Amino acid sequence: MKVIFLDHDGVICLATEWGGRYKKRQRAEGIKASDNAKDMPLEYRFDNFNQKAIEILNDIITQTGAEIVVSSDWKRWANCEEMGEYYESKGICKKPIAYTPDLSACTWYSEKVFVWSPKWDLEQTRAIEIRQYLIDHPEITHWVAIDDLNMGAPYTDPDWGKMDREWGLKNFVLTPKSREGIKQSGIKEKILEFLL
Repeated sequence: MKVIFLDHDGVICLATEWGGRYKKRQRAEGIKASDNAKDMPLEYRFDNFNQKAIEILNDIITQTGAEIVVSSDWKRWANCEEMGEYYESKGICKKPIAYTPDLSACTWYSEKVFVWSPKWDLEQTRAIEIRQYLIDHPEITHWVAIDDLNMGAPYTDPDWGKMDREWGLKNFVLTPKSREGIKQSGIKEKILEFLL
């Protein structure tokens, strides 16, 4: 089984689309800013995905047959079935099969000793959740995590130099330009290296 651990913001929902959910809500009748997001129709819970980014993601999925596991914090606002409906409505050719578990459900790292850094809090949390999913699903043979948060290992910090970051992920592709995400030159090729 091949899996793409997919973040949304900065990967397929680019900076050009950020905040779009608020604009959609303002134009919608019967929806107030104070409404609970989980009670809103799907279209109003999320920003849009970038169409070119979707085309690239679909091409990767078609070439590799990979499944999608959502690692994005968007998983807080919809269940997996609803997220699948949203993917389908936006033109993504496969629905996600699952979400990564929340940190509170992760057990693999309880015996590991590494420094929990406020600087890397979001990155460490997401990397731990992805590793837990991999441990729970040994049938996965090829995988890649795609994110605009740098969860890679090893890592070279501009201030501190080379770091092992034992919590980091080796099968990782960074999308550092939030306006380009998965569309950045060379990103698709890096993803395919892990999945083929």
